[in-house]
Amino acid sequence: MEASKKIAVIGTGHIGGTLGQRWRAADHEVVYGSRAQSGTGPGGAPVLPAGDAVAGADVVVLAVPGGAVAEVVAALGAALAGKVVIDPANRFGQPEVNSRAAVAAAAPGAGYVRAFNTLGWENFADPPPGAVLFFAADPGARPLAEELITAVGLEPVFAGDADTCGTVDALGPLWRALVQHKGGNRRVALRITP
Repeated sequence: MEASKKIAVIGTGHIGGTLGQRWRAADHEVVYGSRAQSGTGPGGAPVLPAGDAVAGADVVVLAVPGGAVAEVVAALGAALAGKVVIDPANRFGQPEVNSRAAVAAAAPGAGYVRAFNTLGWENFADPPPGAVLFFAADPGARPLAEELITAVGLEPVFAGDADTCGTVDALGPLWRALVQHKGGNRRVALRITP
């Protein structure tokens, strides 16, 4: 296993809480960032104000509602520089579902990763055998993204650099259609076969 990473998960809901617990189980150091008061979050990890959580992190996960990402990254701004920023949030109803432009504007020195946005959180909590997670990433962020996707229990599949995050985003509607076809069963994932 790679050295333990310091991960700040902004948000304590289903996506953030589930990912944080999986990474803690894989011996990474996780803190949650929140607007709420400090305390204890999912899996027993500390909850801190977002700026404090980000300060010592290697990785920042923006597990907040899609419409809130721009405000969150603008507030964190320069604190994100030099860190890997994972964007699992979907801005439904917007021309761009991802928040790559907002992250680039607020923190041009951050390594952007588009991941964890095309499957429901249930598939992170208990990954189906052989399930893959497609992702896009800046070149310097790719190895860490692969490591963290693997730590959740999914097989990372690189779709391309961050310019191709729209390709990853296109899988979200497919997943939602499959869930609907399966009567609302959100334990649906993709697998690549040889």
